[in-house]
Amino acid sequence: MPLSRRVFLRGTVAASFSWPFVARAQERSMGHRAFGHGVASGDPLADRVVLWTRVAPVAGEVVEVRWQVARDAGMQELVARGTQPTTRARDFTVKVDVAGLDPATTYYYQFEARGIRSPIGRTRTLPVGSVDRVRLAVASCSNYPWGFFNAYRRIAERADLDAVLHLGDYLYEYQNGAYGDGTSLGRVPLPDKETVTLADYRLRHATYKSDVDLQEAHRQHPFITVWDDHEVTNNPWTGGAANHDPDEGEGDWLTRRAAAVKAYFEWMPIRDPGMTRQLQIYRAFPFGDLLDLVMLDTRLTGRDEQVPREDVTALMSPTRTLLGPAQEAWLAGELVASKRAGVTWRVLGQQVMFGPTLHPEGGIRNPDAWDGYQGARQRLFDLFTRERLDNLVVLAGDVHSSWALDVAPDPLSKTAYDPDTGRGALAVEYVTPGITSPGAYTDEPEKAETGLAPVRARNPHIKLIDAVHRGYMIVDVTPQRAQAEWFFTPTVTERTNQERFAAAFATAAGANHVVSVRRSLPPRTDPPALAPDSQ
Repeated sequence: MPLSRRVFLRGTVAASFSWPFVARAQERSMGHRAFGHGVASGDPLADRVVLWTRVAPVAGEVVEVRWQVARDAGMQELVARGTQPTTRARDFTVKVDVAGLDPATTYYYQFEARGIRSPIGRTRTLPVGSVDRVRLAVASCSNYPWGFFNAYRRIAERADLDAVLHLGDYLYEYQNGAYGDGTSLGRVPLPDKETVTLADYRLRHATYKSDVDLQEAHRQHPFITVWDDHEVTNNPWTGGAANHDPDEGEGDWLTRRAAAVKAYFEWMPIRDPGMTRQLQIYRAFPFGDLLDLVMLDTRLTGRDEQVPREDVTALMSPTRTLLGPAQEAWLAGELVASKRAGVTWRVLGQQVMFGPTLHPEGGIRNPDAWDGYQGARQRLFDLFTRERLDNLVVLAGDVHSSWALDVAPDPLSKTAYDPDTGRGALAVEYVTPGITSPGAYTDEPEKAETGLAPVRARNPHIKLIDAVHRGYMIVDVTPQRAQAEWFFTPTVTERTNQERFAAAFATAAGANHVVSVRRSLPPRTDPPALAPDSQ
């Protein structure tokens, strides 16, 4: 979004610059009407962050939206302000890339349009230099009709987070009832049909962002997001998708994909890629000398078509690609540069499971994951070995279940891998459950232990599998270890403020091996205040 109209104010701004006073109760009511999809921030860097909102449209009107950023929740110590126009051409969404900020600093922000102010949001820039701790929430697979987004509300309440990573399936394309029926919960997604056109995808984003729990998570924390498949449609590849049929009235695949991508960049707090790189969502985020976060696109940029798990010849093809040549080369460059710069950890934020998961009857379990792209994964294994890329942590979502595993290229070989020590593993992987999307045994939890026993027996490198519960992950990183913690919500069929700590696994620096940890880590003491209540 062009920023030529942005004005920066350094330091504290006198009270005379404040917006006109509006009575608090009246302001809240009007703000919720004018800014009915909330406020959000995302893609934080050390000196900048993207701010997002949407204003209620007025037919044929250009809406001038004012914004301001402050160091305090009362919006008195202003550091930046400006005006950004929006029109129907971008569905009246507003996106501002605010620069000139200080690193490792919490800021508060607010929008104003037509004399009405939005709720106050809260965001944070990334640190530089020596960093002793980073805490991230990790989420995926939030399906509106399946139930209430209780996990988002729990994330919102955690004041000590540096950012929230959303690994995709932020929304789903299906008609109500095709995958989750929200009728009884009052959660029927609009339009009440499968999304195909730009208008469809915009309205589906609007439905999701009308959810108060998702709004609150966005309001309190910067998000770093990437799409999975359902932001477009199920299981896409570069030339089509499993859930796209031109002969059933769904039109040209590239047209549908372009519509979904346009709506995504309009409605998400993510830095726009530019006209020449409209599919390039892969990007990197440095957290000082502690970790480099590398976000990947395993869906739209370069994926070859999925093949059946029985087609071993195709699965093993050395030319098969999941990322595409350009992204694969970019990833290699990012990882090597991170290692040479002396950064302790390298974290991959991506969609599908990376490590091998073997089927109890032989072969692989899921050809839609990296297991279905053996040549592509082997090239990365070779890179890890050749460049001695240690301290790699892979994050994944997609499968609506919780996993912790050693990434061992040959987990069944006793000479190549030791499941007790991790010898032979090249990385570790943590997989977050769905916010609402159900796991394989969510509806029949009593069958989970028996059903998953053969998978555990076949995969000695996998240390945690839970295919019952919904929730989210906290990833806490220090120079000594990278720990993942799973928190489960008890229900999605009603709103609840309950959650429980379920499990934790950690890998020590240099170990490439996950071990169980009995307790969750304490939160930071005295974190910056959350944004004031907007309800």
